[in-house]
Amino acid sequence: MRHEWLLTAAVASAFAPSAQLASATEYLSIDAAQRAAFPSASAFEPVLVAAEVKAAIARDAGRFPVDPRVWRVLSGGDTIGWFMVDEVIGKVELITYALALDTTGAVKSLDVLAYRESHGDAIRLASWRAQFDGKRASDPVKIDADIRNISGATLSCRHVTEGVHRLLLVYEKALAHG
Repeated sequence: MRHEWLLTAAVASAFAPSAQLASATEYLSIDAAQRAAFPSASAFEPVLVAAEVKAAIARDAGRFPVDPRVWRVLSGGDTIGWFMVDEVIGKVELITYALALDTTGAVKSLDVLAYRESHGDAIRLASWRAQFDGKRASDPVKIDADIRNISGATLSCRHVTEGVHRLLLVYEKALAHG
């Protein structure tokens, strides 16, 4: 029998573990995203958000899987906006994204910095991210309310949308008045 090896290979492959390969891709560094969102900025000053503020937001809008990083964006000595980097779970891996806000707390831009899942990276599409432009903490910022879902990227869409909502609450509760 010339093809006995086929039977052996078929049996072996039936018991071999299969894995879904994820590819981690970094699209933008934090520095590049900051410069793209605020080309006229002279400085990005780190801001600490108090633990009690994050705890209050977690009670209302869910907890932060990873503490967000926040910067006050300056031009000369004037605040010209806010820049935040957060991470949310996609399906099983973290998605790193950046949110730029103007001085009134409205979304200026949303960028995906790193995507580590094998599916769902359609959230990088400019048309999907543009749905957040102008959103504020007072807006619903929910999938199927004012943000469209992408078939095949449901968890990524949902979790990034929830993350953006939490970051808008950070602005409202911690940054708007100081």
